[in-house]
Amino acid sequence: MQFWFFASQHPAQTEVCATTTCCCLPAQVVLISRRRMTYYVRNLPHWQPAGKDVFITWRLNGSLPAHLKIPDSAGRRFRSFDRALDLAAAGPVWLMDPRVATCVVAALHRGQAQEMFCLHAYVVMANHVHVLLEPRIPIARITKIIKGATAREANRILSLTGTRFWQDESFDHWIRNTPQWHRIRAYIERNPVAAGRVQTPEEWPWSSASRTQ
Repeated sequence: MQFWFFASQHPAQTEVCATTTCCCLPAQVVLISRRRMTYYVRNLPHWQPAGKDVFITWRLNGSLPAHLKIPDSAGRRFRSFDRALDLAAAGPVWLMDPRVATCVVAALHRGQAQEMFCLHAYVVMANHVHVLLEPRIPIARITKIIKGATAREANRILSLTGTRFWQDESFDHWIRNTPQWHRIRAYIERNPVAAGRVQTPEEWPWSSASRTQ
């Protein structure tokens, strides 16, 4: 699939109205805000147009093989990363513990109930999470809150207190059009099938497609 997006340069200075810092982000993060777009950089650039649904992926710390080659193409890069994560051949697979997976699903539903976002689709895999949502607050705040709460609870469940649970940075891609929205939703809910975990999306308990949700 060719929907993954990585920007290679900062926007031109004439394209923005103001540059600000945000208290909810680390000091090295700079927010560039205008009426219709938010852009910030950590290790990766993040473009977040106002009013657009967003596909977000985050993963466990240390879940990608150290020797993994990084393709030049953004689309091939995403496929390479996601295939490696689906194989779950390197690093922790703490999300395979039903107690941990359940706490991540609960945090997503709690975030929607608190009107941080409207949740369209999600899946919790062995070592990563995919979500499709409409943000109601900045995405950096959403991932900080969800990842922080689930890391604390998971570490408590697994007796890993103090362990770095999630990889710091998340990947995000804003949805360009309706056909892409449907492709990405299907991609998320079929991820357990593509990874060989189940025969149908409905069989995976920790997904928006699950019969139990």
